[in-house]
Amino acid sequence: MTHTDFDAVVVGSGPNGLAAAITLQRKGLSVLLLEAKETIGGGMRTESLTLPGFLHDVCSAIHPMAAASPFLQSLPLEEFGLEYIHPPICVAHPLGQRENPHENPHENERENQFEDQHDAALLYRSLNRTATLLGQDATAYHKLYDPLIRHWPDIATDALGPLSIPRHPLQMARFGRHALASAATTAKRFQTAKAKALWAGLAAHAVAPLNNIATSAVGLVLTIAGHTVGWPFPKGGSIMIAQAMAEYFKSLGGKIETNTPIHNLKQLPATKVVLFDLSPRQLLAIAGQDLSGTYRHQLEKYRYGPGVFKVDWALDSPIPFTNLHCRQAGTVHLGGTWEEIAFSEREAWNGRHTDNPFTLVAQQSLFDPTRAPKSRHTAYAYCHVPNGSTLDRTELIERQIERVAPGFRDRILARHTMDTAALESYNANYIGGDVIGGAVDIRQLFTRPALRSSPYRTSAKGLYICSASTPPGGGVHGLCGYHAAQRALKDLFSESQQAATPV
Repeated sequence: MTHTDFDAVVVGSGPNGLAAAITLQRKGLSVLLLEAKETIGGGMRTESLTLPGFLHDVCSAIHPMAAASPFLQSLPLEEFGLEYIHPPICVAHPLGQRENPHENPHENERENQFEDQHDAALLYRSLNRTATLLGQDATAYHKLYDPLIRHWPDIATDALGPLSIPRHPLQMARFGRHALASAATTAKRFQTAKAKALWAGLAAHAVAPLNNIATSAVGLVLTIAGHTVGWPFPKGGSIMIAQAMAEYFKSLGGKIETNTPIHNLKQLPATKVVLFDLSPRQLLAIAGQDLSGTYRHQLEKYRYGPGVFKVDWALDSPIPFTNLHCRQAGTVHLGGTWEEIAFSEREAWNGRHTDNPFTLVAQQSLFDPTRAPKSRHTAYAYCHVPNGSTLDRTELIERQIERVAPGFRDRILARHTMDTAALESYNANYIGGDVIGGAVDIRQLFTRPALRSSPYRTSAKGLYICSASTPPGGGVHGLCGYHAAQRALKDLFSESQQAATPV
């Protein structure tokens, strides 16, 4: 590689790498962004995986956290082609009976049985509408979310960042009291099976046992996002977020080079700082010899969570959900009751497969005609599996959908599957198929990837990590990159001031 001098180099062009590069470039630094693959985006890529004309999001698909991100909201991305589509319903959770009730590990618990097999729990952007549909849990729902949503603009940046002294301590303490609880504790606020199931599907995005401390944080943030900005997705696919960020970065004077894998520090041009949008394992491979023994040991001990098995379909018509509300939702959660989803998530965490996995379905083509040929549709789904699993879950995922949408299989024109090995091969940050950058529990929620005064600094001067393995963790929000870049800027300016101060 032949380069002119750059003030900073960012390795990896996922949402956090792009966010870091933009943050540094906006402060007047000259920044080079390097991407190993032919195209930018990391987990934000869209490809024709099944048949010509059918566009599928390869990794991330629905983007409440992108719409809610204080950093991404500060960028003029709409000027660079980004347009969000908002389905009428954010999330639907059909409550139909299981195909075989004897598969239910809690079949004798009467509270787990739903009276109406065509019923569904629904998350609307309207908090009041959502609460009202929860019946006797409406008051409890309002009591939990009203104050959190009211104060969210004041605490969002602190809540979605590293541990620090909050700017609004009372409001942050209220959020923290709920966020640091387990999802199981929060579930006790609700009485109805419908409210508990809705909460289970939201909290299951933590990809951890729902009785783990701090699993409430993920469910709370996703629900707050739903009631403040919705659960939208980009017109044209997730790649549109990456392309808009990249074009904005280049408009500021930044430079991007693709097809540039980095295997060691010697490949990088001379620069003041390097930020890595990479997993701890990749950072060790590239810079391990330059890191202290203690820091290296912490990265070696970093834990990765369950993986994902994913299926994309080309369909001749929409998924025929029996509950018509499910046909108005961009996202559909499947897996049954609170107890069933909690069981499924615990088993995946403990390295075991289940016959009733929590399954997330996205149906973007219902609202975005760019995703498929006229009168045709796409669908996207994944379930959580043990880290590194290569067991084919296609049949189980399709059975989950068929239970609440009889005739779904008859509409399949083609399918494309990715197990954990395929996901890691596609994106090396997805260790063992872990798409959120590391196990989520109290030990790795705020201190990931290592216990240090700043989670973004490595032990080597000028080297920083800015991936989803740093706070606030997984999701397309760019905040890991933003916070890491802010840390690097503070260090740079501090060094400049010290150099300029006479002794």
